[in-house]
Amino acid sequence: MEKHQLNLPEELILMLLNEQTGYFHQVSGWTLNCAVIGAVLADLSLQLRIDTDMESLQLLDSKKTGNPSLDICLNEIAKEPENKSTRYWIERLAIYAEDIVDSTLERLVELEILQYHDGDFWTLSPVNWHADKSGNNRDDTAKQFVRSRISETIFTDTIPLPRDIIIISLVNTCDLFGFMFEIDEDTEKRIEQICQMELIGRVISAAVQETIANPLLRKSHLTKKIPYASVIRIGLNRNFWKGNLPALFANLAEKYGPVFRIRTVFGKPMTFMVGAEINHWVHRKGRRYLTSRNFYLDIQGEYGGAGLLPTLDGADHFKLRKVLQPPYSGKRLESELDTLYSLIRNHLKTWKAGTEIQPYSASRLLLNSQIMPLVMSTETNDIFPTLIKWKDRILTVHFIMRLPKFLARIALNTPTMKRGLEAVDAAVKRIQQNHTPAQRAGCPRDFADETLGLHASDPQFMPEANLRFMLTSPMLPSLYLGDQLGCTIYALLANPEIHAKIKSEADALFANGDPKIEDFTEEATDVTRRFIMECQRMYPVVHMIPRNVANSCVVEGIELPVGELVFIAHCASHYLEDVFPKPHKFDIDRYLPPRDEHRSPGFAPYGLGTHTCLGMHFMKLQLLVNVLMISRYLKLELTNPNFKFRFNAFPSLSVSKKLKIRVIEHLHDLSEEAFSSNGEVKFQNKMSEIYGSEPLPTTQKHSEEETLV
Repeated sequence: MEKHQLNLPEELILMLLNEQTGYFHQVSGWTLNCAVIGAVLADLSLQLRIDTDMESLQLLDSKKTGNPSLDICLNEIAKEPENKSTRYWIERLAIYAEDIVDSTLERLVELEILQYHDGDFWTLSPVNWHADKSGNNRDDTAKQFVRSRISETIFTDTIPLPRDIIIISLVNTCDLFGFMFEIDEDTEKRIEQICQMELIGRVISAAVQETIANPLLRKSHLTKKIPYASVIRIGLNRNFWKGNLPALFANLAEKYGPVFRIRTVFGKPMTFMVGAEINHWVHRKGRRYLTSRNFYLDIQGEYGGAGLLPTLDGADHFKLRKVLQPPYSGKRLESELDTLYSLIRNHLKTWKAGTEIQPYSASRLLLNSQIMPLVMSTETNDIFPTLIKWKDRILTVHFIMRLPKFLARIALNTPTMKRGLEAVDAAVKRIQQNHTPAQRAGCPRDFADETLGLHASDPQFMPEANLRFMLTSPMLPSLYLGDQLGCTIYALLANPEIHAKIKSEADALFANGDPKIEDFTEEATDVTRRFIMECQRMYPVVHMIPRNVANSCVVEGIELPVGELVFIAHCASHYLEDVFPKPHKFDIDRYLPPRDEHRSPGFAPYGLGTHTCLGMHFMKLQLLVNVLMISRYLKLELTNPNFKFRFNAFPSLSVSKKLKIRVIEHLHDLSEEAFSSNGEVKFQNKMSEIYGSEPLPTTQKHSEEETLV
């Protein structure tokens, strides 16, 4: 790969990366903005585009550098007819800092110096891209190269290079050396001496420090008060009675603004945040100000665990996501396509011609019959309804009604809840029995393997008390993706012209046997993909994110105090006119250029920020395949052609229980195709894993020793 000389903003970003958390050392927003602009100005100075002294900054050459991050600032400086101080330009250009950080991160990913992960995480990529001072090639990461230079400078008597002095000055301004190195008193003195060695570093560091002081002293006493939404207005809203909470919150945001409150019966008022700008803020800055831990404490207590995935933030959250990502990845499902086809056909056989189906329950069972065998090698459809009733009651008590503790105990101590907990424990026992070393020898590693392996290798991080939740957690995607599929089936039958086009795509894909992953091109599945996106926009079953404010902040002119519980209605923007024109119209052409309405933070069906859905790519492909296969194999109709869609709003958004469909006929023989030549071996292996019989050979294996670890 062609070598790339890092500029100062890129080196600064790499120095700020926290490899343990997958993000960056937390620097206050204003400090970071000033430091980034300081790095840009320093780089322009080293390139002889500007000159600075203690009094002013002078333009020497307005010719573009070819780097957008530098040129945007150089262009602004060139427009100013009079010389201004460096501090003036740091304050003036700070508004561009966020865009500069974004473009810098994109550039580092493009250069394969950083790797981007879903949820806005970054990790370092090993890449041989530079030479050391002796001219020898070094296999190293870019950050290690920069860090080793800085380390050598501050821990030895080496005469530092000008760019190293500048980086040290900027990192010191951000007060981060204590997180990077063991710093004693002598080292602190050395750092202070280095910061005084170079005029440009001295000027910019002083300007950054001076500029930082004032914003830190400003009190946010001019912020707006949070308005209260009228309960009467809510009661009269037609979307409320249809169960369409995202559309309801969109209506309230249009009336009261992006942040508003609703009074409740038992507890404190609920604060809601709505809009594309809110989504952008949460995705980019939420990890700095918001925490998921407090809200889920009561819910995790019902499982008897602590430190579960929904309650984690920071380094522990990143660590657990990295361990659990492979079994939920899109690539994993791509490798199991033949098994997926067989599982779908095997379950669709139970949808007999001439019978009526309730999508609310049938779609959930269809998805659970796929997800649990694929990611847990265990069948749980027989106990799935009981377990979901248990989960729904917990959500109702702790999330919807927010009952006082003594009332919560009464509501949760019922025979139904006891049966639900028994179902949870039965599922855990079943999974553990299917994951002994002898059972798993020769099988590809799944979600349970990774979870049990983490428990064996790090029982403090993954204690036995957490296994009850972790080993049954894949049933939650079965629930939510099943609800999404139920809404999607309704949309298929309510839009016959689109349904016909999707069936044509499905027939073309399956005409010559089961398609391979490379057959699922955007062109071959164009209508189906756009149809699914519109279903996710209009019927977003996971539409709200609860968070507590960990650090006070100002959002859209409103101050949120520490401890405030906020509900981010991230899918309410799906019904905002300025994001999706005519939002109540089902229109799959929204996703065609030049409209591309989904290319906005207002489209967020899989969540935001660090808690973005772990299996997003897995579920996208799974939903696509299910829609195509249902369209190919089944002829369905609404039992009531005049049925008007509505949600079952509580405890979580799902397709209405009143929706019924009729299976008219099977268009192809599911029994014969369930064991096609491509899928027969993999399907039999999967069934062997589930039911404990001897598995057939596969190409991907792991040993009994690997299973234990």
